[in-house]
Amino acid sequence: MRVTVDVVGEETYDVELADGTYADLLDAVGLSTHEASVLVEGRPVPEDQPIESSTVTVLRLVRGG
Repeated sequence: MRVTVDVVGEETYDVELADGTYADLLDAVGLSTHEASVLVEGRPVPEDQPIESSTVTVLRLVRGG
């Protein structure tokens, strides 16, 4: 499945995953479940839920610096 991942205030990625969870999607763009949340249609989704949407928004909660 091809998923467009929009990381708020950063980049947009096109990710290809055969099957997976939203945690796998975060991993594919270099983020962990401890530092970001996935939103589908503006609502947070559980990290262990299978990917069901072709477009997601990622909100970084922790940023180094």
